[in-house]
Amino acid sequence: MKNKAKDVVITAMMASLICVATMIIKIPTSFGYINLGDCFVLLAGWALSPLYGFCAAAIGSALADVFSGYAMYAPVTFIVKGIMALIAFYGVKLLTTKKCNELVSLITCGATAEILMILGYFVFEGILYGFIASAANIPFNAIQGIVGLILGILLFKIFKKNNFFTTKE
Repeated sequence: MKNKAKDVVITAMMASLICVATMIIKIPTSFGYINLGDCFVLLAGWALSPLYGFCAAAIGSALADVFSGYAMYAPVTFIVKGIMALIAFYGVKLLTTKKCNELVSLITCGATAEILMILGYFVFEGILYGFIASAANIPFNAIQGIVGLILGILLFKIFKKNNFFTTKE
């Protein structure tokens, strides 16, 4: 029971970090904003179990949308960011069992997760505003994804070096 309580607390902390990182630096774009939340979404996937990583990423990101005045995005954000954390977790797990270098694993699954984010918002915004208009946000989402991936890897390496997280199955 003690470990479960610790897992819940760490998940809540990660959700809070994701929410705050998403809300602190917001660069407005056509339909939304660029933020730094993705680095913590990926970190949650890499550092927590699949269930807890999904919950931290989905809840933290969706709350940021609600608190920032983009409540209509919250349901899609919940799904997209939660799945991003799952891709991060299972991608690293799969690639490391294939004897892949850790950095290569992090880059590969992180990039895959960020591509899902770009496609998820493209489809959602395409349904709302039309796909031609939605295409205008692809470069902004790609920038957010690249920055999130780079910062996420740096944070993961720092946390791993200091034994802050232990990845679970």
